[in-house]
Amino acid sequence: QVLLVESGGGLVQAGGSLRLSCAASGLTFSDYVMGWFRQAPGKEREFVAAISRSGESKYYTPSVKDRCTISRDNAKNMVYLQIHVLKPEDTAVYYCTADRVRRLLLSDSQYAYDYWGQGTQVTVSS
Repeated sequence: QVLLVESGGGLVQAGGSLRLSCAASGLTFSDYVMGWFRQAPGKEREFVAAISRSGESKYYTPSVKDRCTISRDNAKNMVYLQIHVLKPEDTAVYYCTADRVRRLLLSDSQYAYDYWGQGTQVTVSS
C-alpha cells in the first residue's frame, strides 16, 4: 500500500518561510516523479512543483518559481518543498503526489499523478 504523509504545515506570517516534508512508503521511491499541489478554499487544486526521479530536473509553477525549492532524498524516501517569502495567497492545503509513468517532461496536471497524500494546511497571515 502506497502511503504519502505530509508534514510541516502551519500558521506563518507573511514574509516567512516553511519547509514541507513528505514521507513515502509502499513504493520504490526512486521510480516515481514526485510533485506538490495545493488547493485553496473555493479554488481548484493547482500544481506547485515537481521533481524528477533522480532529482536533477525540477519544474515550478510561475507564481512560486522564485520562492520555492523542491528537493528529494531517495535514500530516505522523502520529498521536500521549501517556500520562502510566503504570501497570504499561498494559504492552501498542500498535497504530496507521486507519478509512476515515465514521461518526457515533468507534468503539471493532477491527472498525471497516481498517489496522493492527505495534505498539510499552510496558512499565511497578513
